[in-house]
Amino acid sequence: MNTYETVFILNPVLSDEQIKETVQKYEEFLVSKGAEMVSKEDWGLRKLAYPVQHKKSGFYHLFEFKAPGEAIEPLELAFRRDERMMRYLTVRLDKHAIAWAEKRRNRRQQEKA
Repeated sequence: MNTYETVFILNPVLSDEQIKETVQKYEEFLVSKGAEMVSKEDWGLRKLAYPVQHKKSGFYHLFEFKAPGEAIEPLELAFRRDERMMRYLTVRLDKHAIAWAEKRRNRRQQEKA
């Protein structure tokens, strides 16, 4: 199993309930494909660097998960088919990126405390 990180941007016109449903849908989708969720982060509404679909902001979310390589293609296909999804990026993490992600998670937990 490889470790992956997916950042996706949801349409800013969605309600809080719709955003929660969408995030839950994709988390369940990954788990059904044999993934193990390591971390989820809600980065909130952020301004985009350039307009996407005539929108200037979007709701950012990050998933870090361990999954077999075969789980990524169906996930990205589901992202492409979902009109609520504006952009997404999935990357496989190497050992250095995994260590950095762990440091980032620890730092965020300390900031919340």
